[in-house]
Amino acid sequence: MTSLRPSPASALNASITSSTVRPTAASTSERLEIAQKLLLAPFGLTEAHLSRALGEITSHGADDADLYFQYTRSEGWSLEEGIVKTGSFSIDQGVGVRAVSGEKTAFAYSDDISDASLLDAARTVRSISAASKAGRVKTPSRKVASSRSLYEGLDPIATLGSTAKVKLLEKVEKLAKAKDPRIVQVMAGLASEYDVVLVARADGTLAADVRPLVRLSVTVIAEAKVAGAVRREMGSGGGGGRFGLAYFDDAQIGQYVDDAVKAALTNLEARPAPAGEMTVVLGSGWPGILLHEAIGHGLEGDFNRKGSSAFAGKIGQRVAARGVTVLDDGTIADRRGSLNVDDEGHASQRNVLIEDGILKGYIQDSLNARLMGVKPTGNGRRESYAHVPMPRMTNTYMLGGDKQPEEIVASIKKGLYATNFGGGQVDITSGKFVFSASEAFWVENGKILYPVKGATIVGSGPECLKKVSMIANDMALDSGVGTCGKEGQSVPVGVGQPTLRIDGLTVGGTA
Repeated sequence: MTSLRPSPASALNASITSSTVRPTAASTSERLEIAQKLLLAPFGLTEAHLSRALGEITSHGADDADLYFQYTRSEGWSLEEGIVKTGSFSIDQGVGVRAVSGEKTAFAYSDDISDASLLDAARTVRSISAASKAGRVKTPSRKVASSRSLYEGLDPIATLGSTAKVKLLEKVEKLAKAKDPRIVQVMAGLASEYDVVLVARADGTLAADVRPLVRLSVTVIAEAKVAGAVRREMGSGGGGGRFGLAYFDDAQIGQYVDDAVKAALTNLEARPAPAGEMTVVLGSGWPGILLHEAIGHGLEGDFNRKGSSAFAGKIGQRVAARGVTVLDDGTIADRRGSLNVDDEGHASQRNVLIEDGILKGYIQDSLNARLMGVKPTGNGRRESYAHVPMPRMTNTYMLGGDKQPEEIVASIKKGLYATNFGGGQVDITSGKFVFSASEAFWVENGKILYPVKGATIVGSGPECLKKVSMIANDMALDSGVGTCGKEGQSVPVGVGQPTLRIDGLTVGGTA
């Protein structure tokens, strides 16, 4: 199973434009210099040491090998009951060493960055090779990988002082409490991360990235007497991306608070959700988690190479209704899921996966691309230096259509209009998914009648795509707090979609 979490209620109504150069972003050479100063120089390492370690692996006949150095500094603050109760700060660094032979991967990692550690790891993983004895290999020429410049190479932790961070969280609580007297509890969190990576590949390629990441999350609890009993409901909002903490100005904080309060108050009035097969309309933005789970994971190269995906062997075939175009795009400036280079040193790409309902390709890391006879797509990702890379999504979304969102809602005779989800998961082999709607409404004869709670949407990804009957022109990305889990690894991602009408989905309700 794979899963996507957590909680944003808002969506950014931003246009999607891929970008290769930003005037304020560090250049490829500047990022490489930063990575070498942080990850090599303090430990007496040079590029010659990296070449020697890689040579230890390739001289035994491995098909591929790489070294992945990482330095991560992270900070977190959280507020509850009007007090900033916890604060955390951590630094982690280390190196992962990988050898690949055929379909097999050998991997070792260490938090000790040194020449001796590198050589020990290299000699450990080279045993995977089919060759039984050492051979001579020519040292490949040095080449710096091409990359993008999608975000500033800043340390977001340093973009706001500690006192200002505490005041920011206190402002969140004050704003939320002032919105409505029924808001009885506010929880807020502020997280910042400065991540520097350096990749050295067996073919002589060097790549580096400097990745800022911030997130502000807001959760509120509303309480009211309903039919003589006390009822409590929760709402959430938040956002973030690859920039500094100055992004969270008064307007942005106000939007997140509005989202959270609105969701909680709406759920106070919610009735039990009806169950059965019905028309479902999904709102724009964060509801793209359904697209991410039900379709995106099924289009990852490892599942398709092994034939375990419901989409395996279907390139060139119709897998969705006309008008459905799905992309995975790691090249959108400042987005949470974007990367200048992936964790194998390949530049991120804008990959069209499904075009007008026809399956065009899969997302690939280097291992699966090699075995499938295609090129990597910039989707080799790993949680940290202690993990092996695998094909993972970046920002996955569906392009908009030509309908107005109001027109789509008005087309419902009887059905569900789901505007926010708490999360979901999918079984890759069967394509079956399940999602819990955290904000949804019952619609009859084109009119929104009342909010409902307890709605669970169940279906099959491949079948769901074929049932898309209307696509709105309001495509939006989520607000920037998604984290995707796969095989025990979590990475930041983005999702998005326009308002969609899907006919004949199964809804598990409580009515």
